[in-house]
Amino acid sequence: MRVCARLAFLLLLVSPAAAEPFHHPYGEWREYHRDWLAACPDAINEDAADYYGYSCFASTGSKAQNSANLPAFKLTLIRNRLDGELDLAITIAADNGAYDETRPMRLLFAGDEPVMLTMGQELETRFNVTNQYFVTDPDLKTSLIETMKTRASLKLVVPMTGQDKPADVWLSLQGVMASLDFMSTHARKVEQY
Repeated sequence: MRVCARLAFLLLLVSPAAAEPFHHPYGEWREYHRDWLAACPDAINEDAADYYGYSCFASTGSKAQNSANLPAFKLTLIRNRLDGELDLAITIAADNGAYDETRPMRLLFAGDEPVMLTMGQELETRFNVTNQYFVTDPDLKTSLIETMKTRASLKLVVPMTGQDKPADVWLSLQGVMASLDFMSTHARKVEQY
C-alpha cells in the first residue's frame, strides 16, 4: 500500500498539471519549474525604463536569504519580448557586504574551468540598479546559457566588500530548460500582440 501511495505522489509531481501556468495578482503569468520561477507580465510596455516592462524572466535563488527574506544571490534569465534576445544577470543582495567590483566573480560548472566575470569587461549594471550584473559578451552569454541547460547546478563565487572570504553559493539549474520554453511560449501572449 505504501508503494502505491508513493507512486501516486510521484506521478502527481511529474504530471503536466503540476507545472501549469497561473495568473499572479501582480498581473503576470507564472510557472514553477523545479527550482526556477518563470514569469511573463500581462502587458508589454515597449517604452519601459527597465526590462520588466517588455520582458519575460526566470530566476533561481540561493538558500541564504537577506533581511528582506529574499535570496541573497540570484541568477536570472531574461527574454526580451520585442526581439527575442536572452540576457543573463546575477543579483547580489546580501546583508553582509556587496560585490567587490575590483575583483572578478567566478562561475564554476563541475569539471570545467572557472568562468571569470569582471566588472566593466564581462559584467555591467543596467537600469540604474547597482546590485544586478548583466553578462555583456554575447558569445560568453550564449555559451553560459547553453551550459546551464545541461547541468544540474553551478557554484557562484563572489568577492564581497568587507569580507575576508568570498561568498561561495550553489545555485540550482534544474528548471532552466522548462523556464526557457515557458518564456518563449508566453512572450507574445498578450492582447496588444
